[in-house]
Amino acid sequence: MMTRREFMSLLAAASVASLGSRRAFGRTPDFSSLYEIEKFGDVHFMHFTDSHAQLVPIYFREPSVNIGIGSAKNQTPHMVGEKFLSKYGLKPGTAAAHAFTCLDFEAAAKRYGKVGGFAHLSTLVKRVRDSRPGALLLDGGDTWQGSATALWTKGQDMVDACKLLGVDVMTGHWEFTYGAERVQELVSGSLSGSTSFVAQNVTTSDFGDPVFEPFVLREMNGIPVAIIGQAFPYTPVANPSYLIPDWTFGIQEQNLQTTIDAARSQGAQVVVLLSHNGMDVDLKLASRVTGLDAILGGHTHDGMPEPVLVSNAGGKTLVTNAGSNGKFLGVLDFKVSGGKATDWKYTLLPVFSDALPADKEMQALIDSVRAPYLEKLNEPLAVAGEALYRRGNFNGTFDQLILDALLDVKDAEISFSPGFRWGTSILSGDTIRMEHVMDQTAITYPYSTLTEMKGSMVKTILEDVADNLFNSDPYYQQGGDMVRVGGMDYAIDPNAASGSRIQEMTLKGKPIEPEKLYKVAGWAPVASGASGEPIWDVVAGWLKSQGNLKPRELKQPKLIGITENDGLA
Repeated sequence: MMTRREFMSLLAAASVASLGSRRAFGRTPDFSSLYEIEKFGDVHFMHFTDSHAQLVPIYFREPSVNIGIGSAKNQTPHMVGEKFLSKYGLKPGTAAAHAFTCLDFEAAAKRYGKVGGFAHLSTLVKRVRDSRPGALLLDGGDTWQGSATALWTKGQDMVDACKLLGVDVMTGHWEFTYGAERVQELVSGSLSGSTSFVAQNVTTSDFGDPVFEPFVLREMNGIPVAIIGQAFPYTPVANPSYLIPDWTFGIQEQNLQTTIDAARSQGAQVVVLLSHNGMDVDLKLASRVTGLDAILGGHTHDGMPEPVLVSNAGGKTLVTNAGSNGKFLGVLDFKVSGGKATDWKYTLLPVFSDALPADKEMQALIDSVRAPYLEKLNEPLAVAGEALYRRGNFNGTFDQLILDALLDVKDAEISFSPGFRWGTSILSGDTIRMEHVMDQTAITYPYSTLTEMKGSMVKTILEDVADNLFNSDPYYQQGGDMVRVGGMDYAIDPNAASGSRIQEMTLKGKPIEPEKLYKVAGWAPVASGASGEPIWDVVAGWLKSQGNLKPRELKQPKLIGITENDGLA
């Protein structure tokens, strides 16, 4: 017999499936009731994450490759395309299919329009708040980075937008790449009195003192609730450690358990973790700590229509992930009885910009933020000959442009580009503007480099990143994608042991020699003391020289041992 909780989960999926109506998502219909979701329970959380500073509506293509190995094979979140639709009972060719998968991306994007935009998200947040008094808005991080204006204002544009949006609690990751001083300045200044920045796993490296509040205790409709923060555990590894030299991170499992227990002892009847671990890490963490009602997760940009219910020694914990780029708003409702959560409902709402009128106050703020930079943002560079995107385990068409630019401009034999999961998409025939390039490259350490590197070192780099992506233990995964590779070809066996995944490395048909030196171009070095032309200047100059682009060969590795995997569209 289906339990109440299972039934509510099914209803959540059905609410997403209903978004497939052509009547609802035509270009000019009445959208007035589209986002009205029935109030449920006593405690309400709204959650968005990984917006990557995208204030205006964008196109965003979901991945066609998101491979799971070992116990993660064919399991959430490692499902794409039609396999994803089948898992959640969604119909092909619908708005929901477009929101959650890459299927028929260009045609669907033209049909349903852009997604996200803070003015449209603001309208949705206000609607949900109207139906759910006391609801808290949680920001999972990666909010202050990812656009030109965020970089040029050192995150101030996003802080101001989030304050106006009404963010109550947030945690972080890419926020830390502005440096410890700037983060503290914004947290203790602009955000003070409006938004709590929580992170139980960030401490000082000398005495282990907490840098931020571990959690906040709030009362909602007479019920005490706790929100615990979990910043990205591998920040000093994935990003330059010199930007935060005096802070330590990590998963901090035992400290988290202590924090949960402290929140419960202070009367919290509902306890949630606002996490930037990545979904695979959250799934493992949920099985090992007790006392969490839910993990509202981010970092890996997985838009999940339903939570995963994870069993642990103390009961069960819901694990969610709410996508990226302002494209989704998660709504989690709890019914509380006898001092604990007894039932729940979750709905992940796609933010279709055409379906939600822009909030006037937020739009005015966005316009004022962008006004000084419009000329630079709108600078035309080239015309896209195909849809340009970033997401996918191994490469994306916009990544390929970056790789090709590095090869040409740096006169390199091999090029590397980080497997960042942020970056917006462009439709074929559209003008590539400077803003689009900045959407892929806007970081505080943008230096492009050219290095002579032995073939053995090339392999070592690829092996290290592959172990990050395909380690069977989620606690050793950092949540990005494989480094993008230009110039050379290789094969990869994700199921192989560490150090043995990369095979068949060739350059122009000849094997890469371990002791031979190769000219390798790259960008975004994490070591201190790096210098070089900013990557956006390299790419912009190269694009201007190209004019009207033709579709380019997408360099993808040969996959070994990957069969019947739901992570391949």
